Amino acid sequence: MFDSQCDLAALVYETDQEPDTVLHDFSAGLASQGIRAVGLVQLGHRELDVPRLNAVMLHSGEQVRLFQDLGPGAKGCKLDVGQLLDAGMRVADAIDAGADLVIINRFGKQEREGKGLSYLIERALSGDIPVVIAVPAHRFDEWIAFAGGMSVRLPCSRDALDAWWLKVSSNGGGVVPEPVQQTFCAAVK
Repeated sequence: MFDSQCDLAALVYETDQEPDTVLHDFSAGLASQGIRAVGLVQLGHRELDVPRLNAVMLHSGEQVRLFQDLGPGAKGCKLDVGQLLDAGMRVADAIDAGADLVIINRFGKQEREGKGLSYLIERALSGDIPVVIAVPAHRFDEWIAFAGGMSVRLPCSRDALDAWWLKVSSNGGGVVPEPVQQTFCAAVK
């Protein structure tokens, strides 16, 4: 499923970092250049007064609710898998309509199990569309196993995303920046 072109990037973040903001800013920067990023990015992750899991469709600006209200005192997972899959189908339609890049919100429990939005990664890469996904640092080993080792590890910064995008995109004008971090993919190129 994955190739050595390293068009699959993990934006690896620590608990004190905001991958959502970085991905939103990156997507907005690409859009201002006429580059079509499609995907889903979480909203309100760090706001303690927002007990919801909401996301925005990058390609349409539509906000989607991804949580289910389990009632007061509920301890179970609040992710509404049906809503997530519905959002995933809309992202898949956007990929089919034409995309330069796919951005996936998180490598979470659903994706670790091969569910959730994991199929969008394969769909995009099969169409030679680069993919970036936010991956928590404590889950990076699981991500590498999922990706078969064929992923670039990026620090959680806009500069790292910009450098990666310049390298993998056809819009890079032939200028290849210094690697952000030496990876297996870079070594086999």
